[in-house]
Amino acid sequence: MIAIIDYKAGNLTSVARALDSLGYENRITDDKETILSAERVIFPGVGAAKATMENLQKGSLDEVLLKFYESGKPMLGICIGIQILFEHSEEEDTKCLGLLHGFVKKYPSEKHLKVPQIGWNEVWQVQQHKIFDGVPNPAHFYFVNSYFPVPDDEQTTIGKTTYGLEFCSAIAHNNLIATQFHLEKSGRVGLKMLSNFLKL
Repeated sequence: MIAIIDYKAGNLTSVARALDSLGYENRITDDKETILSAERVIFPGVGAAKATMENLQKGSLDEVLLKFYESGKPMLGICIGIQILFEHSEEEDTKCLGLLHGFVKKYPSEKHLKVPQIGWNEVWQVQQHKIFDGVPNPAHFYFVNSYFPVPDDEQTTIGKTTYGLEFCSAIAHNNLIATQFHLEKSGRVGLKMLSNFLKL
């Protein structure tokens, strides 16, 4: 069973529908025991870093995510789910989970970018990883983001995207994979990457 972390965010049902279409049993849940006993965990959603962390902390789900990560079982973050993995976000000066060293930065205003970035953009694979099996390089994925991750360790970056500047749009570290783009909204290539994660 795949646990989808329920922290009162939007877009969780879209991920559940994508998993249903791939034929995988899944549950949107905030129950600690259910999450820890799951084969895999997906942490998706849209929203602000501070509100996300507050909702996680209310139900001690931040601790559950740490325990699941330490278990070594596959874990996937999507959109806000990549950002809160790092130590700190510029969005409302938020302390995040700290599973990865680095921070989350807002798109610079001097670039005259439309923020948030909303729509399709290219992702270039900068390292080989099983999550990209059968995915063209580059491929287009769907983004909705005003902030982007800046990992301390460049070796964790497996995908990059350009929006005014080049930034990390996909990471992998041990049993943890995360994307800034929405796999569940990215058509066939998004479903292919979800399928790859479920087969890891």
